[in-house]
Amino acid sequence: MPAFQYKAIDNRTGQMTKNTVNGITKEELYKMLKKNGLTPIDIQQALEVTASGRAPVKKHRSSEEILKDLSPEQVKLIYKSNSNQKVKRDMTSKSKKIASNRGKKIKTRDILIFTQNFLLLKKADFNNIHALETVISTTENPNFKSILEDILAGVESGENMYTTMEYYSSIFPVIYVNMIKVGELSGALVKSLEQAMDYLENSDALAKKVKKIVMPNVIQFVGMIGLLLVGTIFVIPSIQEVFESMGSKDQLPWITQWFAKFLDSAKYWWYYPVILIATVVIGIIAYIRTPKGRYQWHLFKYKAPIFGPLIYAVDFSRVMKSVSLNIKNGMRVQQALEVSKNVAKNNVMLSILENAINNCLIGKSWVEPFEESGFGNSMTTEMLKVGMQTDLPMMMDKMLEFVESDIDVILQRIMKVLPEISYILVGAVLIFFVVVVLVPCIQLYMGSFMFSSEYV
Repeated sequence: MPAFQYKAIDNRTGQMTKNTVNGITKEELYKMLKKNGLTPIDIQQALEVTASGRAPVKKHRSSEEILKDLSPEQVKLIYKSNSNQKVKRDMTSKSKKIASNRGKKIKTRDILIFTQNFLLLKKADFNNIHALETVISTTENPNFKSILEDILAGVESGENMYTTMEYYSSIFPVIYVNMIKVGELSGALVKSLEQAMDYLENSDALAKKVKKIVMPNVIQFVGMIGLLLVGTIFVIPSIQEVFESMGSKDQLPWITQWFAKFLDSAKYWWYYPVILIATVVIGIIAYIRTPKGRYQWHLFKYKAPIFGPLIYAVDFSRVMKSVSLNIKNGMRVQQALEVSKNVAKNNVMLSILENAINNCLIGKSWVEPFEESGFGNSMTTEMLKVGMQTDLPMMMDKMLEFVESDIDVILQRIMKVLPEISYILVGAVLIFFVVVVLVPCIQLYMGSFMFSSEYV
C-alpha cells in the first residue's frame, strides 16, 4: 500500500503535527486521526519511485475538501492553532508577520472603519467574499487584517461571518456579533450593519465622555500625591540638614516630622501593609468568584453612588437595542430576550432577563421584572407597556432615544459632582502638602532659623 503524509491539529494542545503512515488507506488514516483526537488538515500520498524510475502522480485530499467535513468547532480550532491565520501554504511566513506586529492594538476605530467599508460594498451588491477581500486589501492594522482573513476563510468554507467573530469575543463586542448574526440569518445584513455602525459610534462616544470626565481628575489627584511624597522624601531631609549644620534650635513642624518618620518606617516595614492589603484583595476576589459574591458585586455596581445609575442605563440600553433588533427581524419577544441574554454581562441584569422570559412562558408581562427591580427610570417601563399594547418596535425606538438622553443627563450630573469630589480630595492633599513641605521651605527661605543658631 502507498504511504501517506498528513498534517493534523491536536485537539487537546492545539499543536500542529506532521507524520508519514504506511500500510493503510486514506480513509483509514482519516478515521484513525480523528479517533486519536487529531483534526486532519491535509493528507497526501508520499512520493515513491516505481520500477520504471518515475514517480507516481500524487493523490491527495485537499484541505478545502477536509474542511467541508469538519464541524464549526473544529474549524475554529484550526484557526486558533495557526496563530489566527487562514489555512494556507504561506502560513509560517504569516505567523512570523503577526508576531512582529503584536504591539499594534486593535481599536474600536478599526472595527468602525471595517463596518463602514463593508456596509458600502454590500450596498453596492458585493457578495460577502468579494466585499471581505476588498476590505482586507485596504486594512492598515496587520493584526486586524489577519482576523479579517480568518473570517474570509470561514466564509469561503461555507460558514457565516458571525461564527468566526464569536471566536474573537475580545475584539468584537457581543452585541455587535449578535447584530451580524441576526442580519446573516434573516437576510437583512445591510440593515444590521447600519445598526452595528450606530452602536459602535454611540459606544465610542460614551466611552470618550466617561474618559474625559474621569481621567483629568485622577491625574490631578495622583500628581498631588506624588508631589507630596517627593517633597517629603527629598526636600525635607535637606532642610533638616541645613538646620543641623547651622546649629539652629528650630525644629520642623511636628506634622512634618511625623510624616517623615512614617515614611522612614514604611521603608523597613512596608511588607506588613502590603501583605495585609494583598490578603484583603485576594479574599475579596475569591468571594467575587463565587456565584453569590459575583451577584453581590454586580448588584453593588448598579447601586454604587455616582456611577451606579450610569452603569445600569448603559447595560439596559445595550440589552434593549438587541431585543429591538431581534423583534424587527421577526423574532417573538421571548426569543428576542433569549438571544439578548448574550449581551448582558451583569448577573443582576441576567436575572431580570430570566424573570422576563419566565413571565412570557406563564403569560405575564415581560416588562414587570424591569419595573420591580427598582433600577433605571420608570418612564422606560411605561413606554414598554404602551408599546406592548400598540406598536412595540416603534415604541422601543422612542424608548431607546429616551434612554440615550437619560444617559447624557446622568453624565452631566457626574460632570458636576465629580469635580467637586476631586476638588475636596485634591484640596485636602494640597493643605497637607503645604503644612508638611512648604512651611519648612518658607521657614528656610525667610532665614528665621539663623537667629537661633549657636553661631549668632
